[in-house]
Amino acid sequence: MALSLENLVVSHAQNALLKVNVCVNDGEILTVMGPSGAGKSTLLQAISGQLHAPFSVSGKVKINGVVVNDKAAHLRKVGIMFQDALLFEHMSVAENIAFAMPSGSYANQQAKMDTIDEMLGAVDLKGIGERSVTTLSGGQQARVSLLRTLASTPDVVLLDEPFSKLDIALREQIRSWTFKQLKERNIPAVLVTHDKEDSLAAGGQIIELSPC
Repeated sequence: MALSLENLVVSHAQNALLKVNVCVNDGEILTVMGPSGAGKSTLLQAISGQLHAPFSVSGKVKINGVVVNDKAAHLRKVGIMFQDALLFEHMSVAENIAFAMPSGSYANQQAKMDTIDEMLGAVDLKGIGERSVTTLSGGQQARVSLLRTLASTPDVVLLDEPFSKLDIALREQIRSWTFKQLKERNIPAVLVTHDKEDSLAAGGQIIELSPC
């Protein structure tokens, strides 16, 4: 199992907020649903290592069989997509993607830029590498945001309602494309959403959180 949450309990000041026991296979998208306050985003923070006092975690978060509870967030190889693209506005499209690429993974700068061009071409954004991200549409920004996440070669991807601000037609298109990219790369993912259509499109397990 690429992502395993074993008897995971997230607490706030000693009070249990949520309990999860689930495994997510390579290429599978687990959907987490529940009312506001049930702890959906808190669960993602626990997985990514970004949960801080007064919150605490017990149980195990395993990625590729390794317990990562004590690993710092930047060492867990967990990518995150939010409602907003959160691109760096002072950087070009290519610079945004390059920022996430592991250092030392490419022979030279040209090899890195060639890889970025290929990535953009694969999502119908060929030739926009030098453009400012502020000139992009919402759908284009969403695609660049996911490319930047994938460029970091994550072992797990967390999706925190990333489609909620897109209009219906664009939402379906970006959702389908995002899920396709994750499944083709065999990356396990956790999707937090209020939308049942998102959960159906994900095609994986669905868990419903409720306050403890």
